[in-house]
This record gives sequence, structure tokens and C-alpha cells, in this order.
Amino acid sequence: MTDGTNLWDQQASNRRRSAVLVAGFVLFFAWVGFGGDLAFYLATRDLPPGQYHHLIPWIGILVTAVAGAMVWTAWHNGSERVLWAAGAQEVIEPRGLVEQQLVNVVEEMAIAAMLPRPRIWIVPDEDPNAFATGIDTAHAHLAVTRGLLHALDREELQGVVAHEFSHIRNLDVRLMTLLAAIVGATALIGDGLRRFGRFGRIGGSRSDKGGNPLALVVLVLWLLTLIIAPIVTRLLAMAVSRKREYLADLTRNPGALASALQKLESHVAPTRAIGRGAAHLCIVDPLGSAFNDSEGGVADLFGSHPPLRQRVARLEGMAYMYAKKDAQVGPGAPTPT
Repeated sequence: MTDGTNLWDQQASNRRRSAVLVAGFVLFFAWVGFGGDLAFYLATRDLPPGQYHHLIPWIGILVTAVAGAMVWTAWHNGSERVLWAAGAQEVIEPRGLVEQQLVNVVEEMAIAAMLPRPRIWIVPDEDPNAFATGIDTAHAHLAVTRGLLHALDREELQGVVAHEFSHIRNLDVRLMTLLAAIVGATALIGDGLRRFGRFGRIGGSRSDKGGNPLALVVLVLWLLTLIIAPIVTRLLAMAVSRKREYLADLTRNPGALASALQKLESHVAPTRAIGRGAAHLCIVDPLGSAFNDSEGGVADLFGSHPPLRQRVARLEGMAYMYAKKDAQVGPGAPTPT
């Protein structure tokens, strides 16, 4: 876990980023809507009487309202949507020893972190992975794959669960869940753009002399916005995730987490149950992107997670320092926090 000062700073930063993300998302959709209205207006204002003239900005009003509804849905139901998309099943009554061990570890970590126990979910996928989602510490969810339960021992499972609790405590889950919802929403824009292309030019040709040049400029800018929006949001999700994984790795037992990550790295199959829109939520990249094997430059833009080797090296270094400190202090020394 991080120290108190860093915790409050991280929480405040995530609150600000979440607010900016929501505002930017709504403003973007407002531009998409009202920009379309402007393009239609300029393209139709000089048409002869009796033809359609776009005067009421109904596109902007409708699209902005839809964006507001998306934000409301992401806030209230974003976590459930992510879990539903992954096919996760909630653990109400543990079935078998591995599920009981998971419940015990989560409850222990909740007590240690002084947080409410999150709802526990299991994703039916044999590739080991885990993620946390939610809007705040009181409404958090922790999900692990079936493969993770069978791949790790109890101490390694504690390391993974502690990592996810760091995301919950730092309010990373709020920002990351909103990002997951927004990545999914903006992905729909590409689909809409492809359908839009089938309808030809906006407003048609008003005469033999061609259309309104200003309308064409606005239309080009509008279409460029639609094209780059899904790319920008996905890159944003990746960049935000990569930075936060390093912070969440600062757990009380770095050696156990390092061992767990090494086991996760040895599994090369993708976590098929988790889609691209939620990849940034996971402890390790579920899709196996090559960009996650390096740092800097293009990797920082397109990689959703830091290189596993680098994370393991950092954790092993911390474990060595903790062991050295304990040896200097003597038996019975408290575990570093």
C-alpha cells in the first residue's frame, strides 16, 4: 500500500481526472452533435425554397443527451457491464476449497486495508488474470479468473489481491471503469461513421456550382474528429493504466506479488473472456500485446501495462530491501508498509 500522503494525492488526482474525463466526453459528443448541425445548416441554407433547410439543432441536442445518459450509465452500471461482458459469476457461497481460500484472502486484505469487502467474482477463463472495478471503495468489485485460482498458492494470491486493493483504495477503479465505458462508447462512433458513409454527401449538391465551401470544411473537421476519437480514448486508457500498475505494485509482500507475476507471465494464452475495452483494468495484459514488452516512445502510447520483467525486477528489489532491513532490525520486526 502507499503511504498516507501519496494515497490522498492519488485519490485527489483520480477525482480530478475522472471529472475532466466526464466533462471532456460530454463536450466531445456535444461537438459531434452540434458540429453536425452546423455542417447541415451550412450545406442547406442556400438551397431553393421547398427543399430541406436544417435550422433546429436537433442532432446536437439528441447526441449531448445521449452522452449524458452514457455517463450516468457508466457511473451507476459501468462495473456491472464490465463484469457481464467478461461472463463473471459472483461468489455468494464458496464452492470448493479454492473459492473459500479466495474469499478468506479478500476478507483478510479488506481488514488490513480498512476497506469494505468488495464483491467477489470469478471469470470462467483458464488464463490467470485479475481486475478490480467500481466507482468508490464502498461499491467495488474484485474479479479473478478460474485459471488464477489454480495457478497461484495462497501467498501469491494475497499479493495479487493486495495489488487490486491498491487500485480500489487509490480510486483507480473509478477512473478505469469510466474509461472502460467511454472506450466502448466511442468505439460505436466508428460503426456509426461507416454507416454514415453510405448516405453520400451531406445536403447533396445545391447547384451545378458545387456545395458550400465552409460547410465542406466543417464536415471534414467533424469527420476527422469521429475517426480519431476511438483511437485517442484507447490510447488514453492505455497510458493511464501503465502508470497506475507501478503504483499498485507497492504492496506489503512484494516477493509474493513478483512470484505471482512470473507465473502469469509464463502463460502465453490470451484471456479470451476479457475484451479490448476492459484490458486496461487487468493486472496483466489479457491480450498479449507486444507493446507491453518495452518502455518509452511507442510502447508508452500503445502498451496498456508496464513490462512484466520490469515490474518483477522492481518487486524483487523491494523484497530484498525489506529482508535486509528485517535482518538489521532483528527477529520480530514489523513488516514494512
